[in-house]
Amino acid sequence: MTMAFTVKDFADLRRVLVTHPEWRVELRQLVLTDDLLTLPAAMRELAQAQARTEQRVAELAQAQARTEARLEALVARVDELAQKIELLIGEIRALTGEMKWAKDRLGQLLGWRLETRYHDKPSVFFGRWLRSPVAVPFESLREMLEAHLTEDEVEQVMRLDLVVRGHARRIPENPEVWLALEISGAIDPEDVERVQERTALLRKAGLRAVAVVAGEGVIPSATSRLEGLPIVLMLDGRSQGWEQAFAAA
Repeated sequence: MTMAFTVKDFADLRRVLVTHPEWRVELRQLVLTDDLLTLPAAMRELAQAQARTEQRVAELAQAQARTEARLEALVARVDELAQKIELLIGEIRALTGEMKWAKDRLGQLLGWRLETRYHDKPSVFFGRWLRSPVAVPFESLREMLEAHLTEDEVEQVMRLDLVVRGHARRIPENPEVWLALEISGAIDPEDVERVQERTALLRKAGLRAVAVVAGEGVIPSATSRLEGLPIVLMLDGRSQGWEQAFAAA
């Protein structure tokens, strides 16, 4: 027979539990399931895990803030370095321009020095290959060329650094030969091209012309350009290529 649980019974139960709080644990174990009994502990663990997560998130946020601060400092440093590099590049460009100007100027001075030496002492430098070599005055050369070349062609020939005339020693009958000289401190490919063009104009005017490039030195690209060409190469008085150049003339 099942007995009804009345309000009075509940009141009595409540009063007993208040009087004996230690019975509550036993009552819970009788009334609640295992899952419900462990729920408070699980909630506490979840709360603790949430607290740890929030703490870790806060730590990560702080680390992110420090990283962003370092990144901003790094970006500022990079910008500063970029500005310094731009200034340095400008200074290097200016210095390169000055060095190029100084190099060109030095090349001109060396060329003028050599030109003066060759002009003043043609027998010393060309006497081995020419009999009675003399530097030709450009004014008399102009008068000779005007009868055979256009005005522009004459002006092109007038830009030669030096013209030397003499009689070839090693050719039968010793014909008259005209040396067309381009003189530079350092011989470059442009010197080679110019002497070819201007020598061709002298030949067009009916002269037995020989192309000569002279200098203190020669840059590698000009050396490559000279290979196989009938052009005399003179370096501070020493020369080579005469036989081939005479043959072409």
